[in-house]
Amino acid sequence: MAIDRIFKDEASEEKGERARMSSFVGAMAIADLVKTTLGPKGMDKILQSTGRGREVTVTNDGATILKSLHIDNPAAKVLVDISKVQDDEVGDGTTSVVVLAGELLREAEKLVAAKIHPMTIIAGFRMAAECARNALVEKVVDNKEDAEKFRLDLMNIARTTLSSKILSQDKEHFAKLAVDAVMRLKGSTNLESVQIIKKPGGSLIDSFLDEGFILDKKIGIGQPKRIENAKILVANTAMDTDKVKIYGARVRVDSMTKVAEIEGAEKEKMKEKVNKIIGHGINCFVNRQLIYNFPEELFADAGILAIEHADFDGIERLALVTGGEIASTFDNPESVKLGQCELIEEIMIGEDKLIKFSGVAMGQACTIVLRGASHHVLDEAERSLHDALCVLSQTVNDSRVLLGGGWPEMVMAKEIDALARKTPGKKSLAMEAFSRALLAIPTTIADNAGLDSAELISQLRAEHQNEGCTAGIDVISGSVGDMFERGICEAFKVKQAVLLSATEAAEMILRVDEIITCAPRRREDRM
Repeated sequence: MAIDRIFKDEASEEKGERARMSSFVGAMAIADLVKTTLGPKGMDKILQSTGRGREVTVTNDGATILKSLHIDNPAAKVLVDISKVQDDEVGDGTTSVVVLAGELLREAEKLVAAKIHPMTIIAGFRMAAECARNALVEKVVDNKEDAEKFRLDLMNIARTTLSSKILSQDKEHFAKLAVDAVMRLKGSTNLESVQIIKKPGGSLIDSFLDEGFILDKKIGIGQPKRIENAKILVANTAMDTDKVKIYGARVRVDSMTKVAEIEGAEKEKMKEKVNKIIGHGINCFVNRQLIYNFPEELFADAGILAIEHADFDGIERLALVTGGEIASTFDNPESVKLGQCELIEEIMIGEDKLIKFSGVAMGQACTIVLRGASHHVLDEAERSLHDALCVLSQTVNDSRVLLGGGWPEMVMAKEIDALARKTPGKKSLAMEAFSRALLAIPTTIADNAGLDSAELISQLRAEHQNEGCTAGIDVISGSVGDMFERGICEAFKVKQAVLLSATEAAEMILRVDEIITCAPRRREDRM
């Protein structure tokens, strides 16, 4: 009895079988949760927060769903993490990674029940993953040299990524937007310079890509509405000191006239500052803080467009895009880099007025304006588009492309099975399990579309015995179809990330044989 007292009261430990059981169950539950969002016919989830306002998120993005869950099970947390990493790393495949890891654990559970040591299973999984990766590397297509073909590949990838999201109805339109935006980045994966503005109203098909930069601000009163060959000074400085603020300022004076004198002095200071700014030879001044009427008046008189309260993202981006720097002192105009653009004008989107900077120095920048029926639709559209942009920008760097629709999984499974037959020992059982787990992805795609998955997968398997087969599951017609003709493509980088992260996560959970939960801290009674 004495031995149990190592831990404090209420701390619990689960050993051996029970620990492994609870990790498997937790991980599989998470996998089953997001399983239904996989594939073109996947469904969405509504997440409702219990906080104030009870915000509702409608989403199809695996990472978003898992991020919002509060999970107690330690193994399930591992899966949530891999989907987050997948989201940051390549942007898409967040659901696949969780489903694959869940299936690997499901298969591993059977093997453990058959008295095979977890380390043996892990060794088998390792060999299988390596083999699967090599199988993919041999099958990739790389069209980097041929610009026309490469653009087609990108379009196909964008379409495939978007087909499982809310944008699937207008995927032609959005695929084009995403590809155009990414092609302008010229190979950088920095998505900062693609700005997404969401404006409720209209429908999703009204969304458009605008070259240049759009600031979500109105132009002040009495200021030029249109400036050509603009020189822009982007600043972060206080332009509101021309009045004595009553709050927090203690001024002792003997008469009211003295206050007026102080105000006059402040005004003079302000005027000097404005003149210094005008001395930069600019015709557009964007400030992050507010600008009072007096300096605004002075700017308007000088024919300078002054924009106040541009939010921080906007300012950072604007500086980046126009090639300027954010200034906060104006004493030496020669050292400040000014931004430049060809035209500044006011445009209308819906009923909002926005300021558009076109012909900017960084030709890479562009703005995608999303229109949609409601905020929920817009948020989801933004997430979907972000996924597509991430995948495309990764593909521009690593231009290897695979077919989609369960094709890569079939290829990997076939190679692994072949290797398992040659491998002696118990490892081969683990390898076969790995290939069964890979088949779960096309199975799930078929199941979500309400097709007979067992029938389709066995047909696919037979097809894949032929060399150079391009068959995959064609969800639209509900049969085995040619993925190459359909133009269903995926980025190699995404698939590789899915494969490796899922394997590693499954390994990590398999290694567990004991879970120790520490006692919660007691609140002392304050009474």
